[in-house]
Amino acid sequence: MSAPRAASELFSLEGRTAIVTGASAGLGARFAAVLAQAGATVFAAARRIDRLKELADSDARIHPIACDVSQEADRTRLTETALTVTGRIDILVNNAATSGETHAEDESPQVFADVLGVNLTAPFHLARLTAEAPTPVDAPAGGRSIINVSSILGLVSAAPLGGASYSASKAGLIGLTRELAGQWGGRSGTRVNALAPGWFRTEMTADLFGDERSGRWVERNTLLRRGGHGHELDGALLFLASDASSYCTGQVLTVDGGWTAR
Repeated sequence: MSAPRAASELFSLEGRTAIVTGASAGLGARFAAVLAQAGATVFAAARRIDRLKELADSDARIHPIACDVSQEADRTRLTETALTVTGRIDILVNNAATSGETHAEDESPQVFADVLGVNLTAPFHLARLTAEAPTPVDAPAGGRSIINVSSILGLVSAAPLGGASYSASKAGLIGLTRELAGQWGGRSGTRVNALAPGWFRTEMTADLFGDERSGRWVERNTLLRRGGHGHELDGALLFLASDASSYCTGQVLTVDGGWTAR
């Protein structure tokens, strides 16, 4: 039996290159910062380049890239930039997302398709571009790691809040995760997992937490009786990105305070 590896080595991302989409605010900005602090060179992608530059000012390992993930050309340019600068892509965090109408009867087919384009088609294309990138000679033992940021709403109904296109896209992302893990695990060693957060304070949930009644609803239906704090996803992200999860693929890591355990 081999000796246990030090935690600092097991979770280290030194020498690795990561791409994080939707990195201009909220969880995405934190994901980029966490990966950089663990040693990775991070290409932080989003449409709001001003916010990305502010994020990059906090850590020289973060490189801001203006990118609209709904556009195929932008997705291709993003991965090509990472390869040109560092020669590798070790980690992809598909975090960018959007939402449609609350009530299904108010959501047009075009809006539904647009949401799936950002939340499902874009992650598929970026995952494919990542898996097809040249494998570096010093590739990590756990292979490449693709992390699709899904949601508890990909596992359970969003009612009474609603959101047909958002829930469908997040459920589809979980199915995509399992399929890509199956196709790429044996052939390229690429690991594909999903992270499913519960109720965290972000721009998308500002109205939810800003309303006293909705806030009580979250507390009442979460086993830990509160919403999540941003730092409570740090460990899950590092686990999936690092060699600590080298034998983990096709899985959904749910971090929701017990919401889905009810």
